Amino acid sequence: MRYLPKHLLANEHGATAVYAGLVVTFLFMITVLAVDVGHLYGVRNELQNAADAGSLAGAAMLLDEDGNLMVQTAIDEATRISAANRTGSEQVAEIVVETGHWSFTNREFTANPSTTQIEWEERTFSELDLDTGFINAVRVLTSRTDTPSFFANFLGVDQVFVNSDAVAYIGFAGTLYPTELVQPIAICKESITDPSGAYTCNMGRMLNSGGNAATHNSGGWTNFSQPCDTASSSDMRDLICENGNEHQVEFGQGIGTTGGVQDSTLDDLYDCWEAATGKTVNWNLTLPVIECPANNVSNCSKLIGAVNINLIWIVHKNDPHYNDVPREMTVNGGTPWTCDNSDGFFCWKSFVDFYKLQNVTGPPVTDQDYEDMYQKKNMFFLPDCLVHEPKGKSGGENFGIFAKIPRLVE
Repeated sequence: MRYLPKHLLANEHGATAVYAGLVVTFLFMITVLAVDVGHLYGVRNELQNAADAGSLAGAAMLLDEDGNLMVQTAIDEATRISAANRTGSEQVAEIVVETGHWSFTNREFTANPSTTQIEWEERTFSELDLDTGFINAVRVLTSRTDTPSFFANFLGVDQVFVNSDAVAYIGFAGTLYPTELVQPIAICKESITDPSGAYTCNMGRMLNSGGNAATHNSGGWTNFSQPCDTASSSDMRDLICENGNEHQVEFGQGIGTTGGVQDSTLDDLYDCWEAATGKTVNWNLTLPVIECPANNVSNCSKLIGAVNINLIWIVHKNDPHYNDVPREMTVNGGTPWTCDNSDGFFCWKSFVDFYKLQNVTGPPVTDQDYEDMYQKKNMFFLPDCLVHEPKGKSGGENFGIFAKIPRLVE
């Protein structure tokens, strides 16, 4: 048996060189991977920014001020804004834009190329949320198939596919900006929705819920405060006929409210209404919608939406002889109503019937029903069925007012 000399066995210089070479190679591969992965993440972030911006821009153009779909306009704007972004030194060129439906319940987007919106006016938010025929979102997919790799090409990888996507939702008003709520009146959701929860606009309502403790009050007063402070008479008097809400208000949170007639506040509102309308035309108002789970308005009711109403009459004092009843009224330039009869009670009944006003328990039937409606201090209003100018950010329920600003949902 032959043996290697001891001095050769003890010599580790060659092994160290081999190990060093392996370590250097490994470190080089790690560096290659780190540089290229970092670059790919950067490209993806840039593609994400392009998709976000494009989807928001497209969703903002999806509906016109009358609620009509503008699908091609939305697609063109989403494409233009996405393409204006860059990935690396190049503009984004690979862009796919889709319009369709976003469901919060299912957390998914369903593409729908329809250019005709479904009927949505008197449907609940939850119904519309599950109806893929309701077009309310824009999705943008951005990608690059030619993302260069700086060092990985040594390993045979020259280009990498990178993509991203975003969905923007345009819904009903969920934020109201300063001055968009014009008077310190809050309308109860329960008074303007049917038993299924759908918004209805075919019946007049009144502020006072009457003597039936089992029925919901139809409205109250608000000072627009968030976080909510109980609305006081002095708060409301300072807001009557002024500039509306001073600060932005967010839906889904409590707002300062109070119930009851509030005589001094009602008197001030009456004076403002009389000066604005001459008591012969409707007073169009955008008001907050609150939840009223009990018969009266709480001190911190949850704000859930906004509604546009036409206030057509205020009874602010006891008038047993019907001296201050309406004699003429025109709503939104429609068919005028007039009454020349000397009998004030006759004119009151004609007015109620013409505009289909009702108690919270239903339309009046007997003379006593009509008397009860008039002799209680009330504001009589008609929910407005017209589509209104969009307001605020998306996020509210359906009370007839779309949002102006979309939001990212994916």
